[in-house]
Amino acid sequence: MNPAQIVTDAQTKFTQANDHFTEALKALRTGRASAAMLDGVVVEAYGTPMPLNQVATVTAPEAQLIQITPFDPANLAAISTAIRNNQQLGLNPSDDGRVVRVPVPPLTEERRRDLAKQVGEKLEEAMVRMRGVRHDAMSIINEAKKDKDIGEDDAKRLEKQVDDAMTDVRAKADAQAKAKEQEIMTL
Repeated sequence: MNPAQIVTDAQTKFTQANDHFTEALKALRTGRASAAMLDGVVVEAYGTPMPLNQVATVTAPEAQLIQITPFDPANLAAISTAIRNNQQLGLNPSDDGRVVRVPVPPLTEERRRDLAKQVGEKLEEAMVRMRGVRHDAMSIINEAKKDKDIGEDDAKRLEKQVDDAMTDVRAKADAQAKAKEQEIMTL
């Protein structure tokens, strides 16, 4: 493998891990309504489980309300049931025959602390993924060094480049986590 390719692959995987972390943070609820809060909801439609965004349009017209307009009104009850049965969300939808409205209640102090803890858990998951990528890259570098494909100096340089890439992505993830915790804890 090309030595420069090792670093490029590692950077790509670090970025993917950070993107996954960012998406996981979007799903965490803050005191404000967001269409992304319902991204993980799966609806039983047409006899198969489908993501909510494939059976309906999800919008947040107000700060404390999410509105879901199904493409097929026959799926209205299934959408309401799927949201109600998702215990992580803790939301209680209501429908009027055409749209589903989901009021987003303000968060309690205890719930805010739980959500802040979840941010920490998701950050740790992202860090574990990044450490795995780093470990894989270092293994490839050490293997190339052992096979005499690259020299000692090149191996040190590549290891430093991988470490620098991980440090950059880790700093971004830490900043995102702090911002999300701040957003959650703000009344």
